[in-house]
Amino acid sequence: MSQVITYERISDLKRLNFIAEAVSGKVGEHGKVLDVGCGNGVISIQLGKLGFNVTGIDVSEKTIENARKNNIYPNVRFRVQSAEELKATGEQFDVIICSEVLEHLHNPSALLEVLHSSLKPDGILIVTVPNGQGPRETLVTKPILKMREDNGFLWKTVSKLKKKLGYTGTTVQSSADNLDHVQFFTRDKLTGLAAKNKFRIVRFGKANFIEDVFPFSIFTKRIKFLQRLDCKVAEVLPYSCTGGFFSVWEKM
Repeated sequence: MSQVITYERISDLKRLNFIAEAVSGKVGEHGKVLDVGCGNGVISIQLGKLGFNVTGIDVSEKTIENARKNNIYPNVRFRVQSAEELKATGEQFDVIICSEVLEHLHNPSALLEVLHSSLKPDGILIVTVPNGQGPRETLVTKPILKMREDNGFLWKTVSKLKKKLGYTGTTVQSSADNLDHVQFFTRDKLTGLAAKNKFRIVRFGKANFIEDVFPFSIFTKRIKFLQRLDCKVAEVLPYSCTGGFFSVWEKM
């Protein structure tokens, strides 16, 4: 029996809709889509449901196993594969998705070099990352990483509190063992990273604002109206205030 894994948070659905819209505007009936760092396969499977031919890859055997269990579409395939192995195949795609991946990499350019060679000349790369100076990264992620590094009384207290509140450390998108953020992107830094790797960003989008920042998250986690409101608020605020960036890249 399939293991049902779906997005429920409005901000996750907003990201998925951005990706689906970008793919729909680019890929024809026989187009090929690659989901890099696909994790549990949620994005790949939702695109497969829309009729796209999708290959999801990840280096985590655990997440690929979850993805395969959750998949019911013959037009969606999953495989355990690294960037180096992808490059060796010489395969090219109309659309490559790199969603919530670059922030976990010490050398994101190494992956982007592979994706550049794996993308057709007129293809698009869809990248989503957290805003490194946004509310969540500033008020949650960075302090948590610092507390864990210190491993003192405060970290032990926070760990117990997180466990009581049901925070597991994994996400719907990925159940990989290590989901630490080691890159903190601003809009300018992301634009510079694209240019460095022979891409240009042709479209930007915003995620949410503050709904996943504690203590707001206690309420927004359970109340969808507050999540929707928060996503709408993000749209009228400057890019520096959004929790994450959605973007479409083209080859230079």
